[in-house]
Amino acid sequence: MRKVAVAGIGFTKVGEPWERNVKELFAEAAMSALKDAAHAEIDQLYVANMMGAHLQGQIGMGAMMAEAIGRPGLPAVRIEAGQASGGVAFNEGVKAVASGLSDWVLVGGVEKMSDLLPEAVTTALTGPEEQEYTAYTGVTKTGLSAILHRLYNHEYGATPEEIGWFAARGHDNAVGVAHAQFPFKLSIERVMTSPMEADPIRMMECAAVADGAAAVLLCPAEIATGIEVAASTVATDHLSLASRKNPLTLEAVKKAGTKAYEMAKVKPKDIDILEVTDDTTIDGVLSLEDLGFAEKGKGAKLVAQGYTTRTGEMPTNNFGGLKARGNPVGATGLYQIAETVIQLRGKAGANQVLDAKIGMAQSMAGVGSTCSVAILRRV
Repeated sequence: MRKVAVAGIGFTKVGEPWERNVKELFAEAAMSALKDAAHAEIDQLYVANMMGAHLQGQIGMGAMMAEAIGRPGLPAVRIEAGQASGGVAFNEGVKAVASGLSDWVLVGGVEKMSDLLPEAVTTALTGPEEQEYTAYTGVTKTGLSAILHRLYNHEYGATPEEIGWFAARGHDNAVGVAHAQFPFKLSIERVMTSPMEADPIRMMECAAVADGAAAVLLCPAEIATGIEVAASTVATDHLSLASRKNPLTLEAVKKAGTKAYEMAKVKPKDIDILEVTDDTTIDGVLSLEDLGFAEKGKGAKLVAQGYTTRTGEMPTNNFGGLKARGNPVGATGLYQIAETVIQLRGKAGANQVLDAKIGMAQSMAGVGSTCSVAILRRV
C-alpha cells in the first residue's frame, strides 16, 4: 500500500447563499482544491452528500458533479453516510490512492439546506436513525442527543453549563474566520439563556442550518510532499440507542479512533490539533472522551476549564467547529480535513496552533452510528 498525501484543499464560505445551487457550490470548492494543488488531472471523483435526494430530489450526484467541474466521463460516485459522509468519502479516496488504482483522487462534499422549510430539513437530519424503530416516533436528532445529555448529567454529575461551554469555546475560535458561518464570540451566559431546543439542550448548543462545499485532492505521497495521511478509518455501531450496551459510550468513535492510532503509530498525547463533531455540545463532549482525550465523565469539566482552547492542552475545533464554522452536513467532514491541513501548513493566521505537526479529524453520523477518523501528519 502506498502512502497518501493531501495535495490541495478548497472550500466555500459556510452560510445561506440562496442564489447558489449545489453544482455551483461544489464546483467552487473543487476547483479551489485543484488550484491549491497546482494540478488539473483527476482519475476518480467521490462526492459526499447526505440529503440531496431528500431536499433537492437529486440523485446521480457523481455524474452531475463531474459535469459541474467540466469533467463529464470521469469515474464518479456519491458517498452517503449521514453527517459522516465527508469523512467516509475521504476514507474511500485514501484507499483508492493507497491501493494504486488511482493517482489523483478528488473528494468533495456539498450540502444545500437553507432553501427548504425547517420541517423538511429536520426530517432529513433524522434520516440516519432507524426509520421503523426510532424515527417513526417523531424524535429528532437533537432530541436523541438530549437523551444522552440528560443521562450524562445524571451519571457523572456534570452541569448543563459545563456541557454548554463546548459551544462557547467553538465561537471563541471562530472569531475572524472568513469562511465561518458565525465568526463571533458567544458567552456562556448567552448559551444558557437561549431558548430550549430539546430539554436540556438549548438552541445555542446546536449547529444551525447551513450550505457549503469543501474538497481535497489526494495523490501518492511520493508525488506531493507536505501533508501525509497517517491514518484513515471508519467504524459503525447500532443505529438505535436502545440497542447499545452503554449509550454514553460511542463505540464507533472508540473503534475508529483506536484503529487510527494504531495505523499512525501515535497516541492521543501525540495529537497537536483536533476536530470533533459538535452539532450539539454533548456530541462534542462524548467524542472528546471516546477518542481518548478525556476520562469518561470528565470531558465537560475539562472543556469548561479551558482544556480545548487554542492555548489549552488539546486545541479543539480551531476554526469554530460545527457550531460556529457551520455544519453543511455532507461537506462537514471535508471542512474538518481542510482546516487540519491549514493548521499543519502553518497558514492559520490568528487561529494558528503553534508548531502543530499531527492533527486528527473525527466526523460522526447520527448519535454515533457511523464515525470516520483521519490523522494527518506534517512531513
